[in-house]
Amino acid sequence: MIGKRSSLLIMAFLLAVPAAPASAEEDGKAEEGSFSEKREVVYATLNADGSQKDMYVVNNFDIEDPGTIVDYGLYSSVENLTNVNEIKQKNSRIEVRAEEEEFYYQGNLEDQNLPWNINFSYKLDGEEINPEELLGKDGQLEIGIETSEKEGADPVFFNNYTVQITVPLDAEIFENIEAPDGTVANSGKDRQVTFTVLPEKEESFKVTADAENIEMDSIEMAAVPASLSMEEPDIDGVKKDMNSLADATAAINDGASGLADGIAELNNGTAQVYSGSEQYLNGIQELNSGSASLVEGSASIKSALAEMSRLASQGPGDLNLGDLSQMQENLRELSSGLQKAEDGLVDLRTNYTNAHDQLDEAMASIPGYEVTEEDIQALRESGVDQEVVDHLIETYHAAQEAKAVYGDAEGAFDAAGPALDQAVASLSEINDQLAAAADTIETNLGSVNVDESIKELQQGIQGFSSQYNDFHAGLVDYTNGVGQLAGSYEEVHAGIGGLTSGTADLQSGAADLQNGTSELSASTSDLPEEMQSEIDQLMSEYDYSDFEPVSFVSEENENIESVQFVIKTESIKKEEQEEEQEQEDEKSLWDRFLDLFR
Repeated sequence: MIGKRSSLLIMAFLLAVPAAPASAEEDGKAEEGSFSEKREVVYATLNADGSQKDMYVVNNFDIEDPGTIVDYGLYSSVENLTNVNEIKQKNSRIEVRAEEEEFYYQGNLEDQNLPWNINFSYKLDGEEINPEELLGKDGQLEIGIETSEKEGADPVFFNNYTVQITVPLDAEIFENIEAPDGTVANSGKDRQVTFTVLPEKEESFKVTADAENIEMDSIEMAAVPASLSMEEPDIDGVKKDMNSLADATAAINDGASGLADGIAELNNGTAQVYSGSEQYLNGIQELNSGSASLVEGSASIKSALAEMSRLASQGPGDLNLGDLSQMQENLRELSSGLQKAEDGLVDLRTNYTNAHDQLDEAMASIPGYEVTEEDIQALRESGVDQEVVDHLIETYHAAQEAKAVYGDAEGAFDAAGPALDQAVASLSEINDQLAAAADTIETNLGSVNVDESIKELQQGIQGFSSQYNDFHAGLVDYTNGVGQLAGSYEEVHAGIGGLTSGTADLQSGAADLQNGTSELSASTSDLPEEMQSEIDQLMSEYDYSDFEPVSFVSEENENIESVQFVIKTESIKKEEQEEEQEQEDEKSLWDRFLDLFR
């Protein structure tokens, strides 16, 4: 055991110097001593698998007043490491006379456990293997290390101590060393793999290496009170950035709110556009469906005027009063038919005007504000669902395109109204002339100068017929244009319908977006304060400045300045080396003393 050799050397030294005067205790005057601080170093030896083997404690005192000091511990045996004074042990009470400024004694423990469970496992080429079977083997070695709190042990050590585990590996035996959670460092010609277990943590580590003719020194562990020297970080700059982030998210939320309002307006506008477009489509289709009847009726009028013009072109002698009376009746019927056509065109003009006004108002209601690429990029980076953002952008562009297309075609829409007005005016003028002609025939049926009246009638009817030919040709062109417009506008109306459906979905998505940015803004508004609070909490978790050491061996011990643990496993070495060690241990006291000077 460690300590025995030291005590033997001290005894040898004492044999070589004159005997000291008798102490006060030998004179029967035992003096009570005192110490200011006590330190405990707990040494433990483990088997290669981590099971506990031996344990002893070296107790160190800073003596204030020389004399008898008292300590406590359930030791199986004790040993004075400072002088030859006898240590008195009764149950857990230890008494010894300490005269030096520092006093050491060793106490051996048999029934006390470490505060941690420490387990080592070994695999060779993926197969579990007992550590005693590893010696001299070749292959890929994997060492598993697990630490946890020992049930029933005083939790003060597990909760406040940092454990450092060091695995020494001979570079001539091990290569390709890997330790995902450890640090690999050079130590002379060898390598050392170091793992750290923080207070209150249960850890699992692994180290792998390719090995040839395996031998291993002891795995060593040291446990000391955690004293992380950390100053609170200066986060003023970060807090400033966090404030900027909070301001930015608030601005994004404001923008998203405005966007949601704008999209709501857009949705209302597209709904109005669709309603107006539907009325316009119905009107243009109604106009187109009546075009055939209008052209057919106009053709009948044209034919009747041509027949009347033919009759009127005959000489006065060829006409009789019956023909004139029939012509007058035909003119009245033509005039009545034209009046109905005129009334139909007037109704159509009114319906068209109303539909066009609604369409124009609906298109004007689409917001014309510009969303820049910077706005779109900020929206993409806001953390909002990218699918929603894509829908927003797609609908925005579709709405603006519809508005632009309507603006380009607005001239054609505007021209349709005047064309209908002109057609109505032309029909009205022709109708007035036909009515006037019929009145003239009726007036002149009883006239004496029939020939002269017939001549004037012939000229008027021929003029009507020629003028109506031009009107009919224009009417045919107009109705053909109406047919093309009706067919084309069906596609326009279908597109407006899709736009309306899209803006409705978009409005719902924009509402979700606004809710999300609102939550984001709320969650980041106090971000600097929350970050400071988290840092304070984290610092407090690793602040062990208020930790007061307690004795590992007895709660009765006082003035504890520190308690440390030094733990090591058995090495995996060849037997001849162990025999050499045993032979060395068998040296005489005098040989050992002489070795100090060789």
